[in-house]
Amino acid sequence: MEGFVRQSLLYDFYGDLLTQHQKEIYEAYVLQNLSLGEIAEESGISRQGVHDLIRRCNVLLDGYENKLKLVERFLTVREKVGQIQKCADLESAQRIAGEILDII
Repeated sequence: MEGFVRQSLLYDFYGDLLTQHQKEIYEAYVLQNLSLGEIAEESGISRQGVHDLIRRCNVLLDGYENKLKLVERFLTVREKVGQIQKCADLESAQRIAGEILDII
C-alpha cells in the first residue's frame, strides 16, 4: 500500500489515540501536505522537532495496527465485498454490496 494512503488510513482508525498536539502536527503533515518548515514555523517548534514528532506518531500508529489489525480487516472486507459485487448477477445483491462498501 502506498505510504500516503497507509498513513491516512492509520490516522483515520487510530488518530484519536494521539494527543491533541500530535494530531495537529500529524494532520498538518499528512492531510494538509505542509512541509516540515511550514509546520515548525506555524507551531513554534524546530523543524527537527516536527520531524521527530511525525516519526514517533508513525511508530505509534503502526504499533496500534500491529496489535489491533483494524486497517487490515477493513481492507480485507472492502476487497471481499468488491468481489461479491463483481460476481453477483442479481441487481439487489450488487446494490447491497454497494451499500456495505459505502458504510465501510
